[in-house]
Amino acid sequence: MTISSPITPSQVSFFLGLVPVLIAWLYAEYLEYKKSSLPTKVHSDVNLVEVGMGEGTVREDDRAVLLEGGGLQPASPKARSSSAFSPIFRFLTMDESFLIDNRLTLRAISEFGVLLAYFYICDRTDVFGSSTKSFNRDLFWFLYLLLIIVSAITSFKIHHDKSPFSGKSILYLNRHQTEEWRGWMQVLFLMYHYFAATEIYNAIRIFIAAYVWMTGFGNFSYYYIRKDFSLARFAQMMWRLNFLVLFCCIVLNNSYMLYYICPMHTLFTLMVYGSLGILNKYNEIGSVMAVKLSACFLVVILIWEVPGVFELIWRPFTFLVAYTDPAKPTLPVLHEWHFRSGLDRYIWIVGMIYAYYHPTVEKWMEKLEETEVKLRILIKSAIGLLALMVGFLWFEYIYKLDKITYNKYHPYTSWIPITVYICLRNICQNVRSYTLTLFAWLGKITLETYISQFHIWLRSSVPDAQPKLLLSLIPDYPLLNFMLTTAIYIAVSCRLFELTNTLKIAFVPSKDDKRLLHNLVTAAIIFGVLYSLSYIFLRVPQMV
Repeated sequence: MTISSPITPSQVSFFLGLVPVLIAWLYAEYLEYKKSSLPTKVHSDVNLVEVGMGEGTVREDDRAVLLEGGGLQPASPKARSSSAFSPIFRFLTMDESFLIDNRLTLRAISEFGVLLAYFYICDRTDVFGSSTKSFNRDLFWFLYLLLIIVSAITSFKIHHDKSPFSGKSILYLNRHQTEEWRGWMQVLFLMYHYFAATEIYNAIRIFIAAYVWMTGFGNFSYYYIRKDFSLARFAQMMWRLNFLVLFCCIVLNNSYMLYYICPMHTLFTLMVYGSLGILNKYNEIGSVMAVKLSACFLVVILIWEVPGVFELIWRPFTFLVAYTDPAKPTLPVLHEWHFRSGLDRYIWIVGMIYAYYHPTVEKWMEKLEETEVKLRILIKSAIGLLALMVGFLWFEYIYKLDKITYNKYHPYTSWIPITVYICLRNICQNVRSYTLTLFAWLGKITLETYISQFHIWLRSSVPDAQPKLLLSLIPDYPLLNFMLTTAIYIAVSCRLFELTNTLKIAFVPSKDDKRLLHNLVTAAIIFGVLYSLSYIFLRVPQMV
């Protein structure tokens, strides 16, 4: 096996951390097996023994569900009696009760580590081959439309959820609908990368703008309604956005900006959090909210529109957002960040505005649904025709521009197709109440599919390179290879989504800030120790 790039201290750190966890998990599984295979207490009635064994099995299943669904496993009496000992010390000494109680967490860490090792094998070694991308318009749209047809046949669902504002089934921009929206866009986004479908570049720009719009819409809705600006909520949000990408950067030795969607969503999420979190007790006052939204626009104008300000503000964060494409080494290190973040610099604020007026629009729609039939049809027809006309004009005079010219207009016009889609998708009660749940499911794992595509579906082979090649598991059979790599890729992405949430539950407590800070400091210390050891291990052979 040939490795395509030099080994780094961070990669060795990951290996040094993963190996003991794997050993501890295997030992915990052995202990659990031994514990469950011990003979149960003898009773005169055999049926009582069977019932007792069944209850034990249920309790173990409950513990697994508890970890996966929202909490940590309860500690055993022995573990509680030894609570004075550090968990790290108990882990290093292979304390049996500690390993059994945390078996599912150890399993999740081990599985996560093994999947990242698979990333490395696929993208940084010659174990698997590569193939070139090719675009065939007929095949591209055949596959996409086939997926829509299959989804419509197998996963069509009508929802009857109640609005949190009116208590009625208005379902305007409901969660099922936005997840489906993310799903069908993500499929096209991924196919664009796989088949190098450069002819839909402008559409992909709209899709990314829609994702950022949802960042503004979803986060505003949460903070405005829940008023939860706690440290725990903030940490959980950052974990969701950056946990997987952080370890990909470590294991693959890539820059954060290679996965530009992650820093973009992190930045705009922080800006929503900050704008609503500052003086949050006044958020119910309309004039205060108008000032906050105006301030967001002014900040964006200052940073992205005034020459030199962007570089001045972001230069101290170069270590985080710098990026140099090996194919374009002469570009400034902040060029990629400036370009990517600048394209969608306004649309997150548009998402906030739409979220703020969501209850008002929902009330209008409720009144519309109660009006006389002829008037209701007339109003809906007028709205639909207006939306179609605006969409047609945008398509003719903006979308059809070449990509370089289009990018200049995109920050100021991306709200138009998004608004047109929202109008048409929600114009009728029947239309907005159904979704294709296959796309909705894919919409839940968009972050994982976005990150994973770089390494187990596509290939770049070297750090920070754009994935110009395809992973080849079945050479010379491109369609069979597409089928196999896609199946593995989707399965791995789904599992990474579940593992990210499982480990978030284990390490990011929702109501214990002291424990949260303790976990953060502990993680920093462990990484520091592992990195120092790795650095020494790599330097010693050079000194000999």
